[in-house]
Amino acid sequence: MYGTLFNVAMIVAGSLIGSLFKKGIKDKYHTILMHAMGLAAMGLGINAVVQHLPLSEYPVLFIVSLAVGGLIGEKIDLDSRFNHLVSRFSSGNLAEGLSAAILLFCIGTLSILGPIEAALNRNYTYLMTNGMLDGITSIVLASTFGFGIALAAAVLLVWQGSIYLLAGLMETSLSADLMNEVSIVGGLLILAAGLSILEIKKFKTLNLLPALAVPPIAFLVLHLI
Repeated sequence: MYGTLFNVAMIVAGSLIGSLFKKGIKDKYHTILMHAMGLAAMGLGINAVVQHLPLSEYPVLFIVSLAVGGLIGEKIDLDSRFNHLVSRFSSGNLAEGLSAAILLFCIGTLSILGPIEAALNRNYTYLMTNGMLDGITSIVLASTFGFGIALAAAVLLVWQGSIYLLAGLMETSLSADLMNEVSIVGGLLILAAGLSILEIKKFKTLNLLPALAVPPIAFLVLHLI
């Protein structure tokens, strides 16, 4: 868990630095930073899909995942609940930035494979590298949305901690195919977050978040069959 704690610390530190920059940045610079983050999120999302989709053994699974996950998320209405919770403690568009931050920090190859490598091989290289990248990203995000971006660190702690524990318990059940399917869905969610930040198309990204749980459930069912 040392690598995850380092990752969390880097996000908090980056958010603090970015929030200090925010106070001295004019509105026009906030706007261009928003554009930069939107484009960066789109680029990362497209890269994840292009990289992993050709390797998919179940090319329809990501479609089913988004459809089923979206229906579940819409029923629960995670997006509205999240926005309402954040608005109680902050004004402005923090909820949008925070949802993008959670996706950027949690849904990525390094963030998923890092805890697995740490649990199975005691290799913290992925997590240390991810921590440095997330630290830089959090500076940019916090300079646009404020220190509230640091809340994403708590989500990351739970996310990577869960993967770490599951990797230790399910060492023989984890497969590259499963990680590949999760990365495809995650890439599409990051792409949707980028489009929302750029105001090209507003997505209720958090309502699509349950889609990430569909591939593991599908693989578990296939394994039992």
